Amino acid sequence: MVLIMLGRRLNRGESRAQESPVTKRKVFEMDPKSLSGHEFFDFSSGSSHAESILQIFNEFRDSRLFTDVIICVEGREFPCHRAVLSACSSYFRAMFCNDHRESREMLVEINGIFAEAMDCFLQYVYTGKVKITTDNVQYLFETSSLFQISVLRDACAKFLEEQLDPCNCLGIQRFADTHSLKTLFTKCRNFALQNFEDVAQHEEFLELGKDELIDYICSDELVIGKEEMVFEAVMRWVYRAVELRRSVLQEILTHVRLPLLHPNYFVQTVEVDQLIQNSPECYQLLHEARRYHVLGNEMMSPRTRPRRSTGYSEVIVVVGGCERVGGFNLPYTECYDPMTGVWKSLAKLPEFTKSEYAVCALRNDILVSGGRINSRDVWIYNSQLNIWIRVASLNKGRWRHKMAVLLGKVYVVGGYDGQSRLSSVECYDSFSNRWTEVASLKEAVSSPAVTSCVGKLFVIGGGPDDNTCSDKVQSYDPDTNSWLLRATIPIAKRCITAVSLNNLIYVAGGLTKAIYCYDPVEDYWMHVQNTFSRQENCGMSVCNGKIYILGGRRENGEATDTILCYDPATSIITGVAAMPRPVSYHGCVTIHRYNEKHFKL
Repeated sequence: MVLIMLGRRLNRGESRAQESPVTKRKVFEMDPKSLSGHEFFDFSSGSSHAESILQIFNEFRDSRLFTDVIICVEGREFPCHRAVLSACSSYFRAMFCNDHRESREMLVEINGIFAEAMDCFLQYVYTGKVKITTDNVQYLFETSSLFQISVLRDACAKFLEEQLDPCNCLGIQRFADTHSLKTLFTKCRNFALQNFEDVAQHEEFLELGKDELIDYICSDELVIGKEEMVFEAVMRWVYRAVELRRSVLQEILTHVRLPLLHPNYFVQTVEVDQLIQNSPECYQLLHEARRYHVLGNEMMSPRTRPRRSTGYSEVIVVVGGCERVGGFNLPYTECYDPMTGVWKSLAKLPEFTKSEYAVCALRNDILVSGGRINSRDVWIYNSQLNIWIRVASLNKGRWRHKMAVLLGKVYVVGGYDGQSRLSSVECYDSFSNRWTEVASLKEAVSSPAVTSCVGKLFVIGGGPDDNTCSDKVQSYDPDTNSWLLRATIPIAKRCITAVSLNNLIYVAGGLTKAIYCYDPVEDYWMHVQNTFSRQENCGMSVCNGKIYILGGRRENGEATDTILCYDPATSIITGVAAMPRPVSYHGCVTIHRYNEKHFKL
């Protein structure tokens, strides 16, 4: 009996001995056919695991457990873990992992930062959280930049963006410039431009450098109610350190648009300022402003261009014209703002059936004279009232003539009376509303280019008869009431157009692809650029310091709706927009126009 039991025990022992210790044993059986999901499960505790580990490391840091380095800042010691610092910062990784001296030392001293900044920084390293305040944002930004923690650095920059205020935006902008924060720099600058009147009242404004101040006051995007605000801000800046800054007064005032100050303010405030009176170098700027108050838009410079925030802008006004050869004469008067690309309709031209009239701008109004029908009529467009008013008639009826303004007076030049070309020139005085004859042209022409420049009137090219074109340049001096011949234009053409800009004359049209430039002081012509196609009877006007060529008639006689822009500063010509309709033989001038949204035409 005992033997049998031992045998049974032995058999069970042998069975156990035959089982390998690594034999896999299933707890329960699963039928593969019944499995509806995966045979495994990837478990993750998520970010909570990392947070809990980091929390424990922070507790270790507080109790100095397992710390293997002490960071010393301003004499204050911060026990840390090299592994944690290296995992978070490439600065510390390079310090501890590249066999530097600091990798072997227990105490590492770091200069150039504040202890409080280091405390905040370590709080972020060990917890992923930190409180950014107006008091610590600057040094926390600098510390995170030093230790190359881009996430914290960007958070500080974002915080600064949200703190912009008229009292601090200039300081934050300077901080952004120092640290190459382009986005923050741009936001600060735009904020200061948009809130200039408030910004200029604060201390930071008075501490601007000369170049920083100029960067603001030269901008067309400066938001102000009127230009007087800019002048007052500039003078406060100068008087803040008058002995140091009086030497740059003229340079600063060059960027203030003195011509756009109200005449009463100019006389009662600007001209009587003692600092300006004692600065002879400023006299030319004062003289320019006085001339603008008398001559209006005839005086053009960067200082006569209104800032858009004032509600005014330079616009090009297109008057009438023809849509095609033998087609209808157009009644439209429309203005185009190159800055916005927007066209707006103005009051229609009276007696629009006339053709081949002349158009010019006088101060901020527009004159239209002559034309094939009612060839003595003269109308003036009042830009403030948006109405046309008939004024004194020409002494001699004409069409295919041109008009230009010189020293506040309008000159009608040449043309055709239905029988012959005219050498007759008339001068209009708007104060007396009278036309008077002045010295006649040396050569009678129709369809010339006419403009004023450097105090003289220039008549360029034109047609002496039906079959020939002139290359003559005739110059009129109002002081002597006489004409002189100047250097001939390189091409003999009629149906050309001229404008003056920066004491130079630019000519286009005449079915050429060229733009020519004439220097009246040197009496010298030069070719400056080509247009994209040949055209004549195009409109040409200076706006915002650039030359615009609008419409015109091509070689096939059809009108075009193209607008070209030529920038003399770069000598680049570009196609910028299209007109509402193809047009030629139209008038084209630039005036200032108020763009208040509720203003009804």
